[in-house]
Amino acid sequence: MVSINRRNALGLIGFGAASLTLPRFAIAQSNDRPSITIAVQKVSNSNTLDVLREQSNVGERVFFSQLWEALIGLDYMNNLVRAPALATEWKRIDDQTVELKLRQGVKFHNGDEMTAEDVAFTFSTDRMFGDTKPNTGETLRVLEMNPTNRESKELPPEVPATARRNFPSLLGVEIIDKYTVRFKNGTPDITLEGRISRYGSQIMNRRAFEEANSYLDWARKPVTTGPYKIVEFKPDNYLQLEAHDEYWGGRPPLKSIRFIEVPEVASRVNGLLSGEYDFACDIPPDQIETIEKNPEFEVLGGAVLNHRLTVFDKNHPQLANPLIRRAFTHAIDRQAIVDSLWAGRTEIPAGLQWSYYDDMFIKDWTVPEYNPDLARQLLKEAGYKGDPIPYRLLNNYYTNQTATGQILVEMWQQAGLNVEIEMKENWQQILEQTPTRAVRDWSNSAPFNDPVSSIVSQHGPNGQQQQVGEWTNKEMNELSGFLETSMDQGKRREAFKRMLEICEREDPAYTLLHQNATFTAKRKSVKWKAAPAFAMEFRSNNWG
Repeated sequence: MVSINRRNALGLIGFGAASLTLPRFAIAQSNDRPSITIAVQKVSNSNTLDVLREQSNVGERVFFSQLWEALIGLDYMNNLVRAPALATEWKRIDDQTVELKLRQGVKFHNGDEMTAEDVAFTFSTDRMFGDTKPNTGETLRVLEMNPTNRESKELPPEVPATARRNFPSLLGVEIIDKYTVRFKNGTPDITLEGRISRYGSQIMNRRAFEEANSYLDWARKPVTTGPYKIVEFKPDNYLQLEAHDEYWGGRPPLKSIRFIEVPEVASRVNGLLSGEYDFACDIPPDQIETIEKNPEFEVLGGAVLNHRLTVFDKNHPQLANPLIRRAFTHAIDRQAIVDSLWAGRTEIPAGLQWSYYDDMFIKDWTVPEYNPDLARQLLKEAGYKGDPIPYRLLNNYYTNQTATGQILVEMWQQAGLNVEIEMKENWQQILEQTPTRAVRDWSNSAPFNDPVSSIVSQHGPNGQQQQVGEWTNKEMNELSGFLETSMDQGKRREAFKRMLEICEREDPAYTLLHQNATFTAKRKSVKWKAAPAFAMEFRSNNWG
């Protein structure tokens, strides 16, 4: 799996790419750069720093673009457009193959040069896919999400499950020469370049993985190529990074970055105002005016490519009938939530999609209308008797999550749904498959500009919702396979619209609440801008 055809011409350049001039650093160079501390509500849910294990908004914040980098990057300061990163260029060979030219002279945090060997190993069975097979159509079951304490290199089950979610049909990476690779897919895939750029496709150092004592040892200090490298990671406490001065993109502007967990909003805000923290993340909109009353501070941010939603487990006896789930969707006054909790700073999306899908965007689609009378009628038709329906809730993992949950329960009760909040401490408890799993919160992103990056990746056969056994639909799964393999955009668009009809109206898997937004507070004197993402950019293009 590491390489389909390992060639020996490792010194060839290929493509005729111009040679790159990398920065050189004098030993006596001054190191008077600033160090910063960032207060976050959580560093990592899985207590690891593996991009395939920590698939979360909080992971995105600390990973990109500090630690992990992909072959095809995202320009966080330019609307997340694709840009050359660890690859300088790429081209289609055919419907199933993409060839990429690697950037020469890239140094990992341990001093190794990145080569095609590292890229091939990143997408290997040992690192990514385990014993899974390409494009079998079978759901890879994952019963719970929890940190691994394995003393071996055996991958946690979530890693190959996520890998096959991201690359359902990848056969392997072929090494052409030292700086050229080909991604070989088992089926046609119009989105292969997007998959190569997505969260989870970042490149790791092969030697560091092979020399680690266990998966967990490696996953808590992975060796990557980003502008900052790991000094220390204490799960549930902090992550300390320092500058990687051999970074291919130039000397990082900061000496060190410390992400520290501060779960309570008030503590993050007070620590910022007192000077204990330089940045405070996940600021609720109702705190923005309070912070900005002090003329020395400001709050930046806004809507990001992520939607907040409520998810259903249709195996729960009260949710087996789709009419009851449909009642949930029509009982929500989404605009009231946006106005009251978000001060109008975000919006209600047109279903699980984003306008940057371009010709795949379904312009005439809407979320279910707010119609409590219709919700009550649906409950009557379903024969719902008012039995309790559990709603598992985390305490403000998402901004305003608890307040949103309380408002939702009130709206559902007004329509006749007897929903009861069950507070949980972590995602393992949220996803645990017991008789009380029924309704929960989630958010979905679109890592690249096609529906397979969201509705298929998150709700298709190997999306998390099906992998944990909450929901499935035969037609949806068939359409997911079609969307992943067809090269006909017109037919793909028709299939996507039908998938929205199934997942949001006929047999609801979820219901959209609003587009997510993230706000970060800082001193005005700090010359830094927020990206339209959870990721925080601290390369030289966004500092000073």
